[in-house]
Amino acid sequence: MLSLAAFQNQSSTEDPFDTPHTVSQKPILTRQSPQESLKSFRLPKGYRLELVASEPMIAEPAAIAWDGNARMYVAQLETYMQTIDARGQDEPRSRVMLLEDTDNDGRMDKSAVFIDKLVSPRMILCVGREVLVNETNSYDIYAYQDTNGDGKADKKRPVFQMPKKAYGNVEHQRSGLDWNLDNWIYVTTDPVRFRYRNGVLDVDTLVSGSNGQWGLTHDNYGRLFFSRAASGMAASGFQINPVYGQLDLPDAFQSGFSQIWPIVKTPDVNGGPRTLRPDSTMFGFTSVCGQSVFRGDRLPKSMEGDYLAAEPVGRFIRRANISDTDGKISLANVYPQDEFIASTDMNFRPVNIYTGPDGCLYIVDMYRGVIQESTWAQQGSYLYDQIMSKGLNRNVKNGRIYRLVYEGIARGPKPRMLDEPTSKLVTYLNHPNGWWRDNAQKEIIVRDDKSVVPALRKVVVNQTGNSPELYRLHALWTLEGMDAVDKPLLLSALMDPDHQVRKAAVRISEPYVKKDDPAVLVRLSAMAGDASRDVLTQLVLSLRVSESPKATALAEQIMARKPDDELLTSVRKSLQKNDEARKYGYKLMALDESARKSIIEGATIFNSLCAACHGPEGQGLATKVAPPLISKFKLIENKDEVIKIMLHGLRGPVDGERYNDQMPAMGSNTDEWIASVLNYVRYDLCMRSFPQMSAGYINWVIVKPEQVKAVREHTAGRTNAWTWTELLAERDKLRQSQAKK
Repeated sequence: MLSLAAFQNQSSTEDPFDTPHTVSQKPILTRQSPQESLKSFRLPKGYRLELVASEPMIAEPAAIAWDGNARMYVAQLETYMQTIDARGQDEPRSRVMLLEDTDNDGRMDKSAVFIDKLVSPRMILCVGREVLVNETNSYDIYAYQDTNGDGKADKKRPVFQMPKKAYGNVEHQRSGLDWNLDNWIYVTTDPVRFRYRNGVLDVDTLVSGSNGQWGLTHDNYGRLFFSRAASGMAASGFQINPVYGQLDLPDAFQSGFSQIWPIVKTPDVNGGPRTLRPDSTMFGFTSVCGQSVFRGDRLPKSMEGDYLAAEPVGRFIRRANISDTDGKISLANVYPQDEFIASTDMNFRPVNIYTGPDGCLYIVDMYRGVIQESTWAQQGSYLYDQIMSKGLNRNVKNGRIYRLVYEGIARGPKPRMLDEPTSKLVTYLNHPNGWWRDNAQKEIIVRDDKSVVPALRKVVVNQTGNSPELYRLHALWTLEGMDAVDKPLLLSALMDPDHQVRKAAVRISEPYVKKDDPAVLVRLSAMAGDASRDVLTQLVLSLRVSESPKATALAEQIMARKPDDELLTSVRKSLQKNDEARKYGYKLMALDESARKSIIEGATIFNSLCAACHGPEGQGLATKVAPPLISKFKLIENKDEVIKIMLHGLRGPVDGERYNDQMPAMGSNTDEWIASVLNYVRYDLCMRSFPQMSAGYINWVIVKPEQVKAVREHTAGRTNAWTWTELLAERDKLRQSQAKK
């Protein structure tokens, strides 16, 4: 990973593109063949896209995963927006396809329906010889396996089950299943992470919630990168692990990073003309997703560790350099006022990006006309008119998977990890391609073959004579995943010359910290003056897992040494919020079971659907996507008012201020669903404003489903979203009526 200064110094004054950046005012609207579509792309010199798979082999691809032998599994959302009103979207007609390249020419030539009759499979992960899959509208995750070699799954078993329906439309439910370096499997949206043990997924709660919307990735050191499409954040959550809370620093992006530079007019945006430049291109991210940190070895060295994010409404892919300035992570656009990969084909809809087994970069393109869910494309809306006038609704059932290559660099070899001995997998932890390192680590842990523990220990303590820091890092975490890190090895790793290994060792020490282990605390205390702020930050985070006086005092000592340090100060605030989240949870116990359940479910919905526009605490966002809930909606006093907004939506200025998006109607959801969202927001606001509030007052803020039902019946004839002026008039009528009484 380069420092930002080093990256800027290596940049050439020569234009990296063969053609100037211009905006096409005559976009390609109709479906093009894959060969024709390839001509629509603009890339920097030397880079080229190759077609890996396309229709009819695949249709509506949304996510892919490779097993240890490089067979590709494609999760397809085959009912997604097949009509403008999303008819049949929840029907079980989607599939997971198994694709193979049998002649190793780089193009898939064999396909099979691995799983059929699914409801829009959205998360996929290969674990050993099984494939874990989650479907839309469900929290359940099942493992599928082909036991007879015909390419079709014939064995299915549950690995995680939660007997309730998942909330949110297809765009706002979870994604991910990213097996991170730390052996936890992370997802977006839902406040949980998983650990694969004994063939099932054990769940752990993230007290302050998860992050992001569609897409999740990690870098060489286990930093997680989410994105928030609705709030226009191309990357989020990467400063600290979400188990310690949420921390986003405002200056973590190069100035102007949120501005985007498509090469084709983009009128089909939710926000309408006010979100467009005079040349009809949108000026900020609106659907950024499917991100990836490139960790392969078959593209130019300058790309290694760079962040890639897809923008399907803008029809481009952003490339950003990640810089680490003494523990603070920041991003900068590699191509100022330009984009890495862009297309003039209006049907180019990139939704996911991956580092592949061959060391190249893979792009999943749904290749369709409509990419917004029907909630935002209702008849009478600006977006609906754009879709219908351009015939975008007619392009469905296609899809492409591309590979990014560079002239003169050959693709890497195909792995055979599922068929190789575990001892061979240990050597792959030192592979130059991060895909190989990750999958070797995962496979070793799944096999739980203790015979390789001595070899892994030798790597960690650098007794092999060839143990670069990434090799030691993966070996250490592989041992952690096998419960094979004992105290002597941990104490040795805490003194490793590389700060990333020391940082990992601090995290791995947390079980000892919780037990107040004297030897470990002494070693951690000796690290209080560590030269790396990365390590110091992790020390503060990990010491807070214990409430013992020794651990608390050591954490305070580290922070006291640098009282004005921005990162450490922000970490302290994040940890305080985490503590508050735990504390607020105790108040829930004073409520009756139905109210408690309603608030908990509302938290999940809010974090997955509402926070992206209104901010994680309802404080609003600098991008002014939607109004701040706290100051505008007066949620404590006006139950009926916010119920009306939830049922029918809100349009136009709010208190004289314009916002980029219109609040969509949520009336298609049940009375219980709407009540739960409002209960969480009202409860959360009360607890943050009045932490000493009595249980009786908390009960007062609860919205009952029957209250929602009454407002629904009273406003049954309404078909348009409310305006702020109308709501103020309704409020005045209510006050006058109450005054007369």
